[in-house]
Amino acid sequence: MGEIKENVPLPKTKPSTEQDVTDELDLRMKKYLRGEGANLEGLKDKKLKGQLAAKEDLYGKSAKAAAKAEKWLMPSEGGYLEAEGLEKTWRIKQEAIAHEVDISSSRKQYDIILPELGPYTLDFTSSGRYMAVSGRKGHLGIVDMINLSIIREFQVRETVRDVAFLHNELFFAAAQKKYPYIYNREGTELHCLKEHGPVLRLQFLENHFLLASINKFGQLRYQDVTMGSMVGNFRTGLGRTNVMQVNPFNGVVSLGHSGGTVTMWKPTSASPLVKMLCHHGPVSALAFHSNGLLMATAGKDKKIKLWDLRKFEVLQTLPGHANTLDFSQKGLLACGNGSLIQILRDVSGTQNYSKYMTHSMVKGYLIGKLVFRPYEDVLGIGHSMGWSSILTPGAGEPNFDSWVANPFETSKQRREKEIRSLLDKLPPETIMLDPSKIGTVKPRRERPTKQEREAEIEAGVEAAKGMKLKKKTKGRNKPGKRVQKKQEAVSRVKRPYLEQKIQEEESISRKKQKTSEDVELPKSLQRFARKKASS
Repeated sequence: MGEIKENVPLPKTKPSTEQDVTDELDLRMKKYLRGEGANLEGLKDKKLKGQLAAKEDLYGKSAKAAAKAEKWLMPSEGGYLEAEGLEKTWRIKQEAIAHEVDISSSRKQYDIILPELGPYTLDFTSSGRYMAVSGRKGHLGIVDMINLSIIREFQVRETVRDVAFLHNELFFAAAQKKYPYIYNREGTELHCLKEHGPVLRLQFLENHFLLASINKFGQLRYQDVTMGSMVGNFRTGLGRTNVMQVNPFNGVVSLGHSGGTVTMWKPTSASPLVKMLCHHGPVSALAFHSNGLLMATAGKDKKIKLWDLRKFEVLQTLPGHANTLDFSQKGLLACGNGSLIQILRDVSGTQNYSKYMTHSMVKGYLIGKLVFRPYEDVLGIGHSMGWSSILTPGAGEPNFDSWVANPFETSKQRREKEIRSLLDKLPPETIMLDPSKIGTVKPRRERPTKQEREAEIEAGVEAAKGMKLKKKTKGRNKPGKRVQKKQEAVSRVKRPYLEQKIQEEESISRKKQKTSEDVELPKSLQRFARKKASS
C-alpha cells in the first residue's frame, strides 16, 4: 500500500491591515479629486484664503466619501469589451457578444418588426424598468423591460411624432398630429394640451415637473404638469426645428437650428441664455453627458463635435453623419445614421473619443432614435421597421441607488417617491447655466475712492493727449484742427466721470431736500418729534 500523507492545511491569506485599506482608499480618492489643490500660501487676502481653504477641504471630504462608497457599498463593477493583440473592439459582432453573456443578458438582444406602423421612437423611465414606444402611424405602447411583456398598447389613428414619460411610468405624453396628449398607464386620455399646437419634440424636466415642447412654428413652451399652468411661452425666431434636448445637470433646454446654431433656454427668460454657432450647416442631432459639462452636436456639414460647456469651446471634431445622438450613464456616445450605428468611447478620460463598437441594421432599416437604457448595458433603437435592442458592454451604471431610481420598486415605494419628489420640486427660477450659484451671495461692487478716480482720469487724459493722429492731406492736417481733435478726445475721456459726479451731487441734494421737508406726524407721535431750536 502507498504511504498515506496527512492533509496539509491550506495557507491562510493574510488579512488586510489598516494601512493597506488606507492605501487603497487613497488610490481610489485620486479618481474623484479635481486635480491638485490650489496653492494658497501666496494669497494676501485672508477672507479669500479662508473661503478657498474651506472649499478645498470640502472637495477632499467628498472624494473620500465617494471612495469609501465605491469600496464598501458598490457590489458590481462595470466592464468593457477588451481586445487582444491586433483585434479591434469595433469588429466584434453582436452574435459573438450574445454567445458569451448569460441567458438573462442575451434576452435583452431582440428585434420587434412592425413595418406597417413605423418609424418608431422610444423613451425610458429614469430607472430603466419601463419603455414607451410610439409609431408614426399612431401605435402607442408601454413595455415592461424586466419581464419583456407589453403592459398596454393602443392605436390613436393619427400621426405621432414623439413620446416622453412624465415623472414615473403611470403617465406619458405623446406629440400627435395637432396637439400633444397625456395618457395614463392604461391608455386613457387624461389631457389635451391645445396651447402647445402641433408639437415636434417633447422633453420632461424631472426635478421641476415641467413638460417642454417645440412645435412646427418654432415656439418653445413649458407647462407645469402638477398645477397645469403655462410657465413659459417663447418664439425662438429661428424657424422650425426638431432637435431638442435637456441638459440633465441644470435643466436647461437646448435647441438645434437650421442655421447651425444651438440655443439654450430657461422658462423665465424670453431670450436664449446662450446662442452659439456650432456648424456651418443645419444641426441634425444633440446630446448631453450626464455630468452636464460635455455636449455633442452633429450637423449636415458631415462633422460631429464635442463641446466643453464651461468655456464653450470645441474639444474634438470627428468626421461623419449622425441623425441621432445619445450619451450613456458611463459616457459612451452612440451615433446613428441611415442603417449604421457607431458607439464612441473616451478611453483615456481626457474627452478624446474613439470608435468602440459598430452595428449595422438590416439594409433598408433607417434609424430614427437611439436611447441608452439606464442601469443596463443596452442600447434601444427606434427605426423605420420597428424597434430593436443591442448589447453595449460598459454603457450603464452597474449600481443603482434605490432612493434615486429603483427598477424593482413596489407600488408603495413608488407612491412615497412621488410624494417626496413633489415636496422637493424645484421652482422654474432655479434653472440656470450654473446651478452651483444658487444660494450664494452676490458680491458687492466696491466704489473706487476719490484718489483712485482722479488717478484714472489723469491716466485717461494722458493717453488721449499722447494719441497719434492720422496724417491727412488737402488742408485737413492743420495744427488748429489737430489741437481741436485732441481736446475732443480729452473731453470724451472726462465725460463719464463728470456725469457720475453730477449724479452723486443730485442724489445728495435730493436726500437733503427730503430731510428738510416738514413731515406732518399723527397726533399720537407728535410728542416724540424733535423740537426746533428757538432762535
